[in-house]
Amino acid sequence: MTITDEDLDDIGENDVNVFFQLACEMFDYMDEILALQQAVFGSLDMARSNSMTNSGQCRLAPLIPCIQDSSQLYDYTVKVLFKLHSALPSDTLCGHRERFLKQFKQLQQFYLSSVNLQYFKHLIQVPLLPENPPNFLVASDLSSHVSPVVILPPQAETPENEQTEGMLIDTSVPDKFDQAFGASGDVPDGHQSSSDEAEKDRMIAKLLRENSELRMELQRVRIEEQRFADDLKRHILALEAQIAEYERTIRSLNKENEALQNAAETETEAARKMEEADKKYKVCEEKFHKMKEVYTKLREEHIGLLRSKAEIEKQLTSVRVVAENAEKARQELNEQLMLAVEEKQTAEERSQLIGNKLTHAETFSQENEQLKNDMKSLQEQLKALQEACHKKDAEYNHTVSELKEIHKQNEEQLQASAHSNLFNILVGIIREAEHILRLAVDDMDVPGASSYTGMQESINLLTGNALCSLKKLQMGFGLYNANPEALDGLMCSVYPLAHTLAHLLSVGKAVAAISPDIELGNDLAAACKSLGNDGISLFELLRSKGSSENVQMSTSTVEKSLSAVANAGDAIKVCLAGADKRKLGDLVEEELSQMDKAIEEAAQRIQDMLQKSRTADSGIKLEVNGKILDACTALMQAIRDLVKASKHLQEEIVGKGKGPGSKKEFYSRNHRWTEGLISASKVVGMGANFLVDAADKVVAGQAKFEELVVASQEIAGATAQLVVASKVKADRGSERLAVLSRASRALTEATGNVVATAKSCAEMVEDSEVMDFSKLTLHQAKRLEMESQVRVLELESNLQKERVQLSELRRRHYHLAGTSEGWDIREENGNG
Repeated sequence: MTITDEDLDDIGENDVNVFFQLACEMFDYMDEILALQQAVFGSLDMARSNSMTNSGQCRLAPLIPCIQDSSQLYDYTVKVLFKLHSALPSDTLCGHRERFLKQFKQLQQFYLSSVNLQYFKHLIQVPLLPENPPNFLVASDLSSHVSPVVILPPQAETPENEQTEGMLIDTSVPDKFDQAFGASGDVPDGHQSSSDEAEKDRMIAKLLRENSELRMELQRVRIEEQRFADDLKRHILALEAQIAEYERTIRSLNKENEALQNAAETETEAARKMEEADKKYKVCEEKFHKMKEVYTKLREEHIGLLRSKAEIEKQLTSVRVVAENAEKARQELNEQLMLAVEEKQTAEERSQLIGNKLTHAETFSQENEQLKNDMKSLQEQLKALQEACHKKDAEYNHTVSELKEIHKQNEEQLQASAHSNLFNILVGIIREAEHILRLAVDDMDVPGASSYTGMQESINLLTGNALCSLKKLQMGFGLYNANPEALDGLMCSVYPLAHTLAHLLSVGKAVAAISPDIELGNDLAAACKSLGNDGISLFELLRSKGSSENVQMSTSTVEKSLSAVANAGDAIKVCLAGADKRKLGDLVEEELSQMDKAIEEAAQRIQDMLQKSRTADSGIKLEVNGKILDACTALMQAIRDLVKASKHLQEEIVGKGKGPGSKKEFYSRNHRWTEGLISASKVVGMGANFLVDAADKVVAGQAKFEELVVASQEIAGATAQLVVASKVKADRGSERLAVLSRASRALTEATGNVVATAKSCAEMVEDSEVMDFSKLTLHQAKRLEMESQVRVLELESNLQKERVQLSELRRRHYHLAGTSEGWDIREENGNG
C-alpha cells in the first residue's frame, strides 16, 4: 500500500473535488479499521488471557494488517488535508478537521495499546504518533510531519531446512559426477577432481550455513536494536514531558516570584531573599538550557543511530541478494558438473565471492560491536542526564519551600497588622460612643425647658430599640470573645447603641421637664442618668478588654436601667394623660381669647402710629406713612372679621358635635382638631404682633418696605391655617362656612393691598431720592460708580445668604411645628 507523493498527485488529478472525495473515503476506511480494532480489544479479556495464549493470538492476528493500513492511511490523510487547506477556506474544511482529530485520538490509543503487547514485539514494529495532531491552518507544519513506518521482520529459514538442503547437495554431486565422467576412474586425475568437487560442495554448504547463521544473528540484532530504539523513543518522549513540566514549573515560579516581589516592596529582608531566589532561578534556568542542549545532542545521536540502522538494513538486503546468488550458483554447479574446467572456474569465483561476503560479515560484526558501544555511551549519557534532573528537582523543591516560608511569614505579618489596626479602630469607635454618651449624661444636669409634647410615647419605642442594639452588642462581643479576629459585629453594634441611649436620655430629660408630678419627673431623670452611667461603664469595659463575665454583668445592669426608664416613662404617661384631658378645653378657649386680644392690641397700635405720623410728619413721608398705615388698618380689620367668622363656625361645630356632653368634653374627644386650633391661634397672634412691629419700623425709617411685605404674607398664611382648621369638621352647606370663606378672600385682597402699597411707597421714596448727576465731576462720578458696584455686590451676597437662611428657617419651623403637633411620635408608632 505504499504510494509516493507523485502517485498521490496523479490519483487526485490536481483537482480539489477529487482530493475532497478522496479524504472522505479515507476517513471511511479509517473508521472501519478503528471499529475492527475496538471490537478485537473489546472481546479480549486481559484479566483471563494475554497476547501469548492461543486464543489471544487468534484474536490479535487480524490487527497486523490493520496497523499496516492505518499507518499509511494516516500519512496520506495528513498530506491530502494539507493540500485541501492550501486550496480551500478553513471554514469549508471544519468538518474534515473535526473528523481527523477524532480519528487521531483513537488511532493514537490503538497504537499505544498494541505496542505494549508481547505478541506484536517479534511480528511487527508498531509506530508511534506524535503527542499533538498537525495544525492544518499552518502550512509550515507539513515540513515537520514524519510519516509513521511499520516494519515487518523477514521470515528466517530454519536450520533444519538448511541442513536438509546441504545433505541433498552432498548426495547429488556424486551422482551427477558419475553421469558425466563415469565411475571406473580411467582418467588419471578423476579421483582428485572428485575429491576437489566434494570439498567445494562441503565448503559451499558450510558457507551457506554460516550465511544463514549470520542472517539470523543480524535479524536478532536488528530486532534488539529496534526494541532499544523504541525504548529510547519512549524515554525521549518522557524526557520531553519532564522538560515541559519543568517549563510550566518555571513559569509558575516566575508568577510566584512576581507576586512575592509586589508583596515585599517595603520589606528589606524579603527583598534580599527574593534576590537570592532570582539568582537561584537563573542558575536553574541555565541548568535547564544545558539539559536542553544535552537533550538536543541526544536526539541528534538518536537520529544518527536511525540512519545507521537504515544503512544496516540496506546491507542486509545486499546480503540477501548474495545468498540468492549463492543459491543460483549452487544450482548452476549441479547442472554443469560435466564441464569440470568451467565448474572449477565457477567454484573459484564463488569461493572468492564468498570470501568477500565473509569479509562483509566481519565488517557487520564490527559495526554491531560499535553499535553496542554507542548504546552504552547513550545509556551513560542518559544516566548523567537523569542525575542532573534529580539534582535540579532537589534545588527546585528547596527554592519552592523557601519561597513558601517567606510567603507564610508575610501573610502572618499582614494578618497581625490588620488585626491590630481593626482593634485600634474598634477602640476609637468605643471612645467616640463613650464620648457621645458622656455628653448626653452631662446634658442631663443642664437646666432648660422643653417645648416637646407627646414624647412620653417615644420612651417605650426608644427603650425597645436600645434593647435590640444591646442584644446585637452582646452577640458581637460573643463572636469576638470566641474569635478575636471577628470584630465586625462588635464594631457595627457600638455606634447604634450609643446614639439610641443618647437620644433616650434627651427624650427622658424633655419628658421629665413637662411632667405634672415633680417626683415622677425626678425619678425619670435619675433613671436616665443611671442608664447613661451604666452605658459608659459598659463601653469602658469593652475598651479595656474586660472579661466576658464582667461584660455580661454590665449588659445585665444596662438592661435593668432600661426597664427602670421605661417604667418611669409609663408612670409619667399616665399622669400626663389625665392632666391633658382636664386642661385641653380650657387651653383652646384661652388661646382664642389671647388671639383676639393680640389682634385688638395690634389694631390699636396701628391707629396710634397713624395719629402720631399725621402730627409729626409732612410731605412725602406723611403720604407714605399714611398709605402704609391705612393698608395695615384694612388688613387688621379683615383679620378681625376672619377670626370672628371662624369663632362662629367653631361654635356651630361644637354645638352640633358635643351632644349631651359639655364643650370641654368635645374638645377632649377631638384633641387632634383642638390642638390644630390652638396652634393656628398662636400663629395668628404672633403674626399680628410681627405685622405691627414691621409697620412701626417702616414708619420710623428703621426697616425696609420688604419687611412689611413679608409680615403681611406671614399673617395671611397664619390665618389660612386657622381657616383650614375650622373647615375640617364643618358641614359643606353651612352658612357660617360661606361667611368664613368670604372673610378669607377679603383677607387675601387686604394682604395684596398691603403688598401693592409697600411697593408703591418704595417707588415714591426712590423717586424722591434720585440724585442729580448733571453737576458731578469725573472723579466724583467714578467714585460713586465704584461705591454703587460695591453695594450691588454686597446686596447680591446678602440676598444669597438671606435665601439660605430663609430656607433653613422654614425647614426648622416645619420641624418644630410638626414636633409640637406630635408628628414624630405618630410616625414612629406608624413605622413600628
